[in-house]
Amino acid sequence: MAKDKIRVAVIGVGIIGESHLQTYQKIPEAEIAAICDINEERLNDVGDRYGIARRFTHIGKLLLEDDIDAVDVCLHNNMHAPVSIAVMRAGKDCYCEKPMAGSFYDACEMYKVMEETGRKLHIQLAFLYSNETKAAKRFIDAGDLGHLYHMRSYGFRRRGRPFVDGYARKEFVNTVTSGGGALFDMGVYHISQLLWLAGLPELERVSGHTYAEIAMDEGRRRESGYNVEELGVGLATYRGGLSMDILESWAVHGRPFPSSVMMGSEAGISLNPLVIHSRKYGLETDTTVDLGQMDYLAHTVYADTAHYDNSQQHWIHALLGKCELLPTAKIALETQRVQEGIYFSERLGREVTSEEIEALTKSKALEIPNLAL
Repeated sequence: MAKDKIRVAVIGVGIIGESHLQTYQKIPEAEIAAICDINEERLNDVGDRYGIARRFTHIGKLLLEDDIDAVDVCLHNNMHAPVSIAVMRAGKDCYCEKPMAGSFYDACEMYKVMEETGRKLHIQLAFLYSNETKAAKRFIDAGDLGHLYHMRSYGFRRRGRPFVDGYARKEFVNTVTSGGGALFDMGVYHISQLLWLAGLPELERVSGHTYAEIAMDEGRRRESGYNVEELGVGLATYRGGLSMDILESWAVHGRPFPSSVMMGSEAGISLNPLVIHSRKYGLETDTTVDLGQMDYLAHTVYADTAHYDNSQQHWIHALLGKCELLPTAKIALETQRVQEGIYFSERLGREVTSEEIEALTKSKALEIPNLAL
């Protein structure tokens, strides 16, 4: 008999894990079966507030529970790979926070285990579900852009480095736990959005630089071990000549960057706000889209599109067989490839090829004390 609910366990109930719990509670087809965190005080606080009786401090023991269908991994980046791999090897489908892992090597290992086990692996790439992305994809898939030749991935914060600028935890800003900074934290959203819209092109080479130049509280710098980038820039070339330049900021002295854009021979797209730029009848035209009407129709006339309302709802509906799961593991893997290419280019002082990225990447995965039985 087909299931009508998916029983989900959430591993890691910090700020992100709690936000996931809030979303699951709004999805009728999802049931929060259990939660897990090594911090027992936090575990009990969240469990009490959300009415979740089954609580674990040991991940390995949670994974032995036969009635749990899927596991949502909300841990720091360098913990994603070992825990996600253990989840899939335990015979459960896995949802993992972004970025996919703390290194391209670890992301590849996750992808291999997904293929070996046949389990579903879904990565949280929230921008794929925005109305702007959905509308842009219609124009692109219909061929309205013509030959797509360049993209710009923009992400702006004037002052928004985790911990040292006053919010979130220090684990976001040192490579031991996070693997990277602005590119991993926020760049993953903007880059993955463009790669998805472009049809997942094949990376050939990339060059780039990373910076950490803006002053910060020295006490917080020392406490956090801050050693990641606050600004990442890059230029990537894909098979067929498509290029993408990247500018991702946690902190910069400057005005907000414009929208991410895609440029084609017949038209271009600015993604936020969504505008289609083209030339018609000898006239330069900028076409806007009524996203509100699109969303209304999506939830009335075309109700199946509700399967793509947000990352978690899509995940649950895909596990129930209501829709096909978007290839977020592949999108996240290719996003990680170009991000790590920027890091290697900075380190080596030159452009690097996709093959070099594969040869240079190494695991940054942490040993998880409460994973092995």
